[in-house]
Amino acid sequence: MKKKWMVGTRGSKLALTQTDLVVNSLQALYPDFEFPIEIIKTTGDSVWDTPLYLIGEKGLFIKEIEEALARGRIDLAVHSMKDLPTELTRGLALSALLKRVDPRDTFVSLKYNCLADVPKGGRIGTSSMRRKAQLLAKRPDLEIVPLRGNVDTRLRKLAGEDLDGVILAYAGMTRMGFADRVKEVLPFDVMVPPSGQGAIGIETREADEAAELVRPLDDPATRFEVSLERMFQAEVGGGCSVPLGVNAALAGGRVSLHAAFGAEDGRIIFKERAEGPQEDTEDLAGRLLEGLRQARRRLSPDEITTKGKE
Repeated sequence: MKKKWMVGTRGSKLALTQTDLVVNSLQALYPDFEFPIEIIKTTGDSVWDTPLYLIGEKGLFIKEIEEALARGRIDLAVHSMKDLPTELTRGLALSALLKRVDPRDTFVSLKYNCLADVPKGGRIGTSSMRRKAQLLAKRPDLEIVPLRGNVDTRLRKLAGEDLDGVILAYAGMTRMGFADRVKEVLPFDVMVPPSGQGAIGIETREADEAAELVRPLDDPATRFEVSLERMFQAEVGGGCSVPLGVNAALAGGRVSLHAAFGAEDGRIIFKERAEGPQEDTEDLAGRLLEGLRQARRRLSPDEITTKGKE
């Protein structure tokens, strides 16, 4: 087995922090090996003035990294699982999922202690259709302000653009050292997170030595949860252009499923929770999936998103 393994990642501070977590874990397992990091700029890192769902391309934050991996330029790719499309590039495999942290979203504000405290007409920053739909379902009086950028960039804009709050993932806030700025961790009845949020994935080439190298880092519970969420995502389709929230949690031999789906204007036409023994996962997931499929069929593409209208 070779001693040097190239690790590919995006160049944002959060991506590099997550890659450092992976590299440090691998270094502890293999102290004689080297894991140099190569930063790869992706399409999503090049376009900051347009909401992701208006770009109309899948894999905005991983395409160029997967190309480097497939060509052998890098040996491992580190991803935020919420960025990874349900279909991987042919010949590549998701070889490890690190134990994930709390997948929920958070409310961050310089003015208010919780979302409920924001007055009528308050300005909340997010460019996520999923977040926008669920926010407006709870608070149709809010003004949703488009907001893109890395975690630190969005926190700067919180003050610079006179926003009353922003919605950010708990995982990113804690990994970046900003946990003390979180005012409220949003419960599932307010905000169901996206598939894979809070989880870090390591992608390799199939049947490559690197796949075996990273396998000790794989967390079975996280793999179970994220695989279930990605199955929901694949069934509904649409990626970031569809306001879908889905979360699976495994604890004590029981699985809990949350799913939310609606329109960008805040009409949530499906929001359900199912819970039961892990051995009943197929039945639980099947019931929720059928509800999601029916909901998906009730909305036309134009009702789901304003894509093409702005």
